[in-house]
Amino acid sequence: MPEPLLINFTPTGMVPTKEMTPHVPISPREIIEDVRTVHQMGITSVHLHARDPETGQPTWKRDVFADIIEGVRTVAPELVICVSLSGRDWSALEKRTDVLQLKGERKPDMGSLTLSSMNFTSEASVNSPEMVESLARTMKRRGILPEIEAFDLGMVNYSHYLEDKELLDPPHYFNLLLGNIATAQADPVHGGTMIRDLPDDSEWALAGLGDAQLPANSLAIAMGGGVRVGIEDAIYYGAEHERLATNAELVERVHELATLNQRDIMEPAEFRDRLNLKEGNGEYGRIECC
Repeated sequence: MPEPLLINFTPTGMVPTKEMTPHVPISPREIIEDVRTVHQMGITSVHLHARDPETGQPTWKRDVFADIIEGVRTVAPELVICVSLSGRDWSALEKRTDVLQLKGERKPDMGSLTLSSMNFTSEASVNSPEMVESLARTMKRRGILPEIEAFDLGMVNYSHYLEDKELLDPPHYFNLLLGNIATAQADPVHGGTMIRDLPDDSEWALAGLGDAQLPANSLAIAMGGGVRVGIEDAIYYGAEHERLATNAELVERVHELATLNQRDIMEPAEFRDRLNLKEGNGEYGRIECC
């Protein structure tokens, strides 16, 4: 039987605004409702960003994340939740790790960890070696699994270095993000080389930024891997940019591709088992955490 398909849902991100697309969920209520909709369709995990309720701008504040996580856990208590620790809009460690202090029903299972600095089309995302190690160390101490984000082969190589330093412990989960202008492209050679060089005991999903979302999703499904999908990565349904997509439409398309490739959707419980995460339904984070 083909491997079940891991679907990592990314509803919001830091870039899309209501001016860019009315379909991006901004408020906790909107994010929770989009998660509810696609959870009923079938997803494995969700990658959450928080927005300030007043301005709609990205925020690092744990109380906003707490409202979102609490709502998601009400509608999907078994779903694996990752919170963004992005440094794209702020660089202070205490801000990037604020959400990791949440406990109990609001504790995230995972936190994003981008392994290096890089350029986007008009801005840089800065992740110094000291910052990457500090984020990894904080997550390890809090019993939260890094959702490792790699944009090129060098970042994959750096993950081996961090594993050797015992800052990353297997099993691992990697988002391999393709299509950014300054990093790896949505190409079988780029993606395949990154997959080949992953550490042992790694689960992976391909993400495609912008017009690369559908090619990356298609490539991952055909190769037997997972997908990352949502408005965070692409606001249009197709490369012709004729129609703005909803999150439900993007997830539905992944389901259609999965059916064509005879792949079932991976249940959150199986993903938790593979990554040594607690069972959900009130117990969250890594099993070895006290």
